[in-house]
Formats: sequence, structure tokens, C-alpha cells
Amino acid sequence: MSKPDYVAYHDQEWGVPVDDDRLLFEFLALESAQAGLSWYTVLKKRENYRRAFENFEPEKIVGFDQAKIEELLLNPGIIRNRLKIAATVNNARRFLEVQGEYGSFAKYIWSFVGGKLKINNIRKLSDYPATSKESDALSKDLQKRGFKFLGSTICYAHMQATGMVNDHACDCFRRAEIMEKYGA
Repeated sequence: MSKPDYVAYHDQEWGVPVDDDRLLFEFLALESAQAGLSWYTVLKKRENYRRAFENFEPEKIVGFDQAKIEELLLNPGIIRNRLKIAATVNNARRFLEVQGEYGSFAKYIWSFVGGKLKINNIRKLSDYPATSKESDALSKDLQKRGFKFLGSTICYAHMQATGMVNDHACDCFRRAEIMEKYGA
């Protein structure tokens, strides 16, 4: 990897277990925006997304009306896809419903991996799964609750990014660090 921002994301953030609801929502929103695109495309726009979407505070995003969506469609700093922007507003509402039901979104989402980090043995590129039985179940449940743009592949990417799944390769220094700090 030759992109310094991508390396920094891998070395400092990707795969680190997240239990902060605001950050979990940020990753859900960014992963859904990524659908059909590369993660790097979204990562480069992350700061613009934070500004455009009120630092991903769902309580603020639920107040976005049609005029705000139209304004966002003119923002060159984000992916200007009407369906994805509307999905983020919708998903903020659904997110708050889940928080109300479970006390926290983290409690809900981590239940799909039994409340603890799942570790995969990645030795080569072909070992990386695109989905799992857990991401299938999560996606199905999110869709049943009315979430949008969160299919199993996106859910699996979310699980990797937020450390629900440790998919750092066996020879990656971050794998051991995460396992040591967060348990195996």
C-alpha cells in the first residue's frame, strides 16, 4: 500500500473493536455510501462526510428534510447519490429505534458475534470472505428493521472495520496487537 492515509487507516483504526454508538453509526453510514465503490473513495471523503452529516450524530440527522437532502446532493465533497443520502437519514431513524430497544446500538450489533471479537486466519488474499453467516444474519435483521443499503457484504465490511471480526492477516502486526488488547 502506497497511500499514506490508507496505511494510517489500516494501522490505527481498521479492525479495532468499537463500542461507541456514534462511531458505529459513522461506519454504517460510510459503508452504505461505499456500496459499489472502493473504500478508498469513501475514506478520502470522510472529513467532508463528517461536516455534511453533523459528525454522524443520528439525533441531528433524523431532522434532515428534503431541502437538506437537496443541499447535500450539491456537495462535491461527498458521494452525491440521492438514494444513499436518503438511506443515511432513514438509517439514523432506525439506529435510534435500535438504541431505544437495546439501550445501545453496540449491544445490539455485537450480539451477532456473541459479544466478542471473532478471529479469522487470513493467510492469503483468497482467504478473505466477502460475507459470513453473522453478516448474513445482521443484514437480514437490519433490513427487517427498515435499514437501507446494508446487504451482507456491506455488513461484513462493517464488522471488519469496527473490529467485530479480526481479519488482519496472520503475518500482520495489527492482528497480534488487537488480539492481545481485546482478547482472542
